[in-house]
Amino acid sequence: MHEGSSALTLVLGGDPALYAIVGLSLFVSLTATACAAAVGLPLGALLALANFPGRALVTVTMNAFMGLPPVVVGLAVYLLLSRSGPLGFLGILFSPKAMIVAQAILVLPIMAALTRQTVEDFWAEYRDELTAMRVGPLGRVATLLWDARFSLTTTLLAGFGRAAAEVGTVMIVGGNIDGFTRTMTTAIALETSKGDLPLAIGLGLLLIGLIFLVNAAAWGVRRVGELRAG
Repeated sequence: MHEGSSALTLVLGGDPALYAIVGLSLFVSLTATACAAAVGLPLGALLALANFPGRALVTVTMNAFMGLPPVVVGLAVYLLLSRSGPLGFLGILFSPKAMIVAQAILVLPIMAALTRQTVEDFWAEYRDELTAMRVGPLGRVATLLWDARFSLTTTLLAGFGRAAAEVGTVMIVGGNIDGFTRTMTTAIALETSKGDLPLAIGLGLLLIGLIFLVNAAAWGVRRVGELRAG
């Protein structure tokens, strides 16, 4: 990237370095969101439906984890994946895989907490019907998650937005390596520190535009699904 150039000029000029950064950013954030959803949605549904000692404590803790400082998550993942850490043998520190793991952990509490609230609302509506049909616990989870699929779109978007906007976590575990682990957010931080504000602002606007497009696409899919279901 050249000093004083704008993100728009780089995009229109077909700058491969910028395309690589954008592609990596989307890949890491979308993959982390998918991984967090695979765990967080069922977990949130189970918390909404299950009764066990300490359930309130688990719920409060999970809600508190929604505000986890990203740098703390990054530090924890760094310690886990470092050579002296318990998962150091994986050898994925300072790689996109480590960034995905860190973002997924950061997003997971958001997914689980929002899903719990959504499923609780649906459970209040369908409790009598599912009880009369003698649907088991796992069946209830599957049924309510499916019925709430359109409402859970907002949960997925919230997770993706948090992941896509993250800087500290991916900086710690990814290292911001040019051409390998540099994402749009870390590139913005780098260009700002270098004093190239036009490029940093251009990248910021491009990031906002991409997040807007992903949200618009998700809204469109949800709208089409609701119309077909109705």
